[in-house]
Amino acid sequence: MSLHGVLRRALGTLVHRGWSALRAAGAVTPASPGGYRFRRLGEGACLAFPVGAVFGEQWIEIGEHTLVGERVSISAGMGPGVDLGPDSVVRIGGHCSIGRGGHIVGHQSIDIGDHVFTGPYVYITDQNHVYDDPETPIGRQWPRNNPVAIGSGSWLGTGAIILPGTRIGRQCVVAAGAVVRGEFPDHSVIAGIPARVVRHHVPGHGWLPPHLAAGVADRAGSADAGDGAGTGDVGPSGIGPHGIGPGGAGTPPEPAEPVGTG
Repeated sequence: MSLHGVLRRALGTLVHRGWSALRAAGAVTPASPGGYRFRRLGEGACLAFPVGAVFGEQWIEIGEHTLVGERVSISAGMGPGVDLGPDSVVRIGGHCSIGRGGHIVGHQSIDIGDHVFTGPYVYITDQNHVYDDPETPIGRQWPRNNPVAIGSGSWLGTGAIILPGTRIGRQCVVAAGAVVRGEFPDHSVIAGIPARVVRHHVPGHGWLPPHLAAGVADRAGSADAGDGAGTGDVGPSGIGPHGIGPGGAGTPPEPAEPVGTG
């Protein structure tokens, strides 16, 4: 190898080792918070370096052993210095993994359960722009808030968008690229634009599409009725006569509004 090659290899090694050291030093942890003042940063939690835009951390809670990937933006409020009241706004549970490049933008309430994993570039917000007044520029109309909740054990695929007012149950799968708004029961597979339930787990039968899940529920309901017990509904998050939930496949999302920037 020529002298030039040796020097280039040595320089490359030095750069990579330096970058690794910089990443380790720049990570935000309870032991090395880097000037951030989170309401709660649990034991073993880590925000990987380079850190994305983070502000309003006094209203942000991150649970123990949660890993937030590189360039993930987490914010509470419109900007730094805003008083959002006594309660936390963004709550991320323990043992979660938030994929790189994601955005979690909270203004009222975003609640992410434990053991939630997201792919890269997932966007979660509880605020969206409105267009009530057709004569006023949309960006100048006051946004509207609606709380978001994501159940423990769920997985959100790459590029999924979670819009205001969404409530996702436990152990759910959100497909990559889905645009999600509405209420979805536990153990659902959610996909599409706008997103709907495409699979639901029925004990003893596995993961079924809604029309098959409805058939199982109807048969179970008929058997229960024969015994003088039950009507076939299984609670507000169960399997109703028309699919998932008492009214069908979750709560069907309304027509999607333009995806806001928070």
